[in-house]
Amino acid sequence: MDGTLLDTEPIWDVAMEQLAHRHGVEMTEQLRQATLGNSTVDALTKVFDAAQVPESGRDFEAVEAWMIGLVVELFDSELPWRPGARECLDLVGAAEIPMLLVTNTQREVADIAIATLGRERFAATVCGDEVAAGKPAPDIYLRAAELAGEHPHACLAIEDSPTGATAAHAAGIPHLVVPSQIPVRPAARRVFRDTLESLTLDDLAGIFAAART
Repeated sequence: MDGTLLDTEPIWDVAMEQLAHRHGVEMTEQLRQATLGNSTVDALTKVFDAAQVPESGRDFEAVEAWMIGLVVELFDSELPWRPGARECLDLVGAAEIPMLLVTNTQREVADIAIATLGRERFAATVCGDEVAAGKPAPDIYLRAAELAGEHPHACLAIEDSPTGATAAHAAGIPHLVVPSQIPVRPAARRVFRDTLESLTLDDLAGIFAAART
């Protein structure tokens, strides 16, 4: 969702920068890239590590609640779509191909973005706080495939980040990568495209066939 369908990464950047500042550490480009696409717990862990916060001082629950409150506030405005994303959803929906949305974002925050996308588009949605481990672990994609009633190899994921692509790969799901901010390395079951713009059903069929080989 974030970075694939909606251009929300700049909003997360603001939140992460404020989090780093609260802990007396600079949000360097290296740290920013390391946290992109992470679950909140993984992102917080990396900031805590950078700030050398001792284990006894890592109040994940309180800091996560603060982060969620800030992001909800920042999300409470018009969220911009990624190029071609709206048209892609329209295309697949018109063809009556079931779509499921997966995101590392917690349900409380994700529901705001899902409302922008159109909740009715999706057969189901799975959020990072609803599985044992978020991306890059495969759990969230395996759960989505289960809800779809399909074998993972029969699904096609669309991702934008190394974290998301790693999760899809680990789940055995063929996937299309449309990079947004961080380059993604080639791997099995992975096809690349610069943008979702001008995507056709024939394109998707070709991508799916190529990613399954």
